[in-house]
Amino acid sequence: MVNLTRIYTKLGDGGETHLGDMSRVAKTHPRIEAYGTVDELNSWIGLVLAEAGLPDAYREWLQRVQNDLFDVGADIAAPEDPQRERLRVLPAQTEWLERRCDEVNATLPPLRSFVLPGGSAAAARLHVARTICRRAERLAVGCGEAVSPEVVRYLNRLSDLLFILARGANAGDEPLWQPGRFRDADAPGG
Repeated sequence: MVNLTRIYTKLGDGGETHLGDMSRVAKTHPRIEAYGTVDELNSWIGLVLAEAGLPDAYREWLQRVQNDLFDVGADIAAPEDPQRERLRVLPAQTEWLERRCDEVNATLPPLRSFVLPGGSAAAARLHVARTICRRAERLAVGCGEAVSPEVVRYLNRLSDLLFILARGANAGDEPLWQPGRFRDADAPGG
């Protein structure tokens, strides 16, 4: 149970913070960097949810993802403790993401080029969230065996879902990369 009575404690004023087992580490510790980036991702998803025109199904799914991201952060923050059960990301959470990926991807046209981040406002924000998710994944991998492999799988699949949702939010009108298109743009007649 979470019980927050004070928001500021002054315990972090010296550049350290607690992990989930109450051990003190530097605020630059790899675990702190990883779950801090998960928190940043969650905030971006909140911004996506504030966007008008987001399909209702996407909105519902992203609200669930926001809750799951707190599970991801808790998993990263809590070192293994044989004396105490810790909250861990479960394969079922990752599998749920996979089902959403498959569901939306089945409605999209096949890709013929790489997608440029952008298009609609919702799609652009989803692309930003996707890139932050990829950074969170890299930071989680950088924690080595201290972080559950399921956390890495979850973040990997979530970045896939965010990409697919961005494509869906563009409703078939997505900007695509055109290799070399502007290389000769400054040439005479270009």
